[in-house]
Amino acid sequence: MKKSLIGFIIGLVLALSLTLFAGENPLHIAWILMKSAFGSSYDLGLTLYYTTGLIFTGLSVSLAFSAGLFNIGAEGQLLMGSIAAALLGVLFPHVPGFLAPILAVLVAGLAGALWALIPALLKIYRGSHEVIVTMMMNFIASGLTSWAVLQWIPNPDSQNPESAKIASSYMFQDIDFVKKLLGDSPASLALVLALFGAFVLWFVMKRTRWGYEVHISGLNPSAAERAGIDVAKIQIQAFCWAGALAAGVAVTEVLGNSGQFRIGFSPEFGFIGIAVALMARNHPLGILLSAFLMGALHKGASDLDFETTTITRDFSKIIQGVIILFVAVQSYRIFKKRGSRVS
Repeated sequence: MKKSLIGFIIGLVLALSLTLFAGENPLHIAWILMKSAFGSSYDLGLTLYYTTGLIFTGLSVSLAFSAGLFNIGAEGQLLMGSIAAALLGVLFPHVPGFLAPILAVLVAGLAGALWALIPALLKIYRGSHEVIVTMMMNFIASGLTSWAVLQWIPNPDSQNPESAKIASSYMFQDIDFVKKLLGDSPASLALVLALFGAFVLWFVMKRTRWGYEVHISGLNPSAAERAGIDVAKIQIQAFCWAGALAAGVAVTEVLGNSGQFRIGFSPEFGFIGIAVALMARNHPLGILLSAFLMGALHKGASDLDFETTTITRDFSKIIQGVIILFVAVQSYRIFKKRGSRVS
């Protein structure tokens, strides 16, 4: 994680230096990013909202990585989980209050897991590459969720492309102390659930037999098979759990924030989650820090349109790209050093 932080700092400094070519002061840009991300309780709440979603997708990508799989489909999995939670909340409004949020979380996770099961089965039994399949399934999920919202549960009181409001019993309103602390910001109790999920995944991966089997299957499938591990079964299970983790974004948005499915609500949580996992080197607890840093960058860039004349919020993508590049360089250097010692 230390090397990742070094790569993060170098990448951030270099990316900010690029603003010189646009006639801007890099220190001024850095100040805007900081002020926008942490300048008020609302700004902090929005930063934590992004952080929460990135924790879920970072954990999803990390788990798949550990099993030797590349999950590019977290974006589609979170969409399917979110639409499942929205459908449940709109079509079944009379579920008892104590049971409703628990049922919604389970349904969302199941939807994400089932959506991830498709590329997992194609990978294991047909040899299809999971990167290509999950990328295509992201587009399918986007189309399916948009159709479901507009055809089944549209909001009759709005012209925006969004679903009707879910029943209030499904939301965390009465017990959401995070929202009470941060006022009208979109941060919610989902942050606590994301933190809990990171600690649970860390424990599972470090202290359980299943976690050991996932690691071995990812590092050396042939050796794992010779040791009696069913690699196909482990990879299918890991991919399904990765889909369920990505669907945790449904808790962040549908149950914790808006109370509905809004088409286009995700600021590419699934794709930024790949960067989050890479920065943390797949360590579940390291993902907490990398998700916070990426969430702060994403929120901080939102004010660039108003505070500068030549730099827009899209500059955050440049920053993320340069940071990922330098984090990857640090990882490659470590790998080379280890390889030289082994040889």
